[in-house]
Amino acid sequence: MAYWLVKSEPDAFSWDEQVAHGVEPWTGVRNHQAKRNMMAMKCGDLAFFYHSNIGKEIVGVVEIVREAYSDPTAESGGWICVDVRTVGPMPRPVTLATIKADPALADLALVRQSRLSVVPVSDAHWAHLCRMGEWERR
Repeated sequence: MAYWLVKSEPDAFSWDEQVAHGVEPWTGVRNHQAKRNMMAMKCGDLAFFYHSNIGKEIVGVVEIVREAYSDPTAESGGWICVDVRTVGPMPRPVTLATIKADPALADLALVRQSRLSVVPVSDAHWAHLCRMGEWERR
């Protein structure tokens, strides 16, 4: 299993909308590195759901339930999406400020490559962020 972090602007698509939909295609990614990251996602992988722009915090966890396929929102070919299923909320949202203040997370892709909307998360960083957010898989 691999771990990821996916970003969404809450005024465009929020955690509450993800919860209401249950399973949702993760569309609209238009960066080649983020696309490569999505192409590496496998069913069963988990991802933090991160509110960017407004809030700037990890608010939940989703599971990849359909691997890369053509993004139906793309006007030109070559872009992909994956389907994600709601797993659960982060009991204690983890803010970007808290992440940046923690030396153990200095090399987290969210910090190093802040413009990417889909980034990998190492096993160690996943475990650390889960502890910070008091999240455990049930």
